[in-house]
Amino acid sequence: MKQINKTEAIEKIENFFKEKHEKEKVRKIKKLAMSHQIKLREKRKKFCKKCFSMNLRVLSVKNKIKKVKCEDCGSLMRWKIE
Repeated sequence: MKQINKTEAIEKIENFFKEKHEKEKVRKIKKLAMSHQIKLREKRKKFCKKCFSMNLRVLSVKNKIKKVKCEDCGSLMRWKIE
């Protein structure tokens, strides 16, 4: 298996989140980011933290808090909006 350096990993992660993918590919990209100690920052809000699905639906935005629900597992996530 070919080892990639940190800059190649950053480029691969940037290109990955431009479109939707299935759960296993999201899990592999997160593992790649963790192995190279790359922070996903805003990209982590594009997938479910439990099942890694990219099927998210915004429920409401109220008092600077955004509520998002996963379509696959039903988990609820809340993020602060600045």
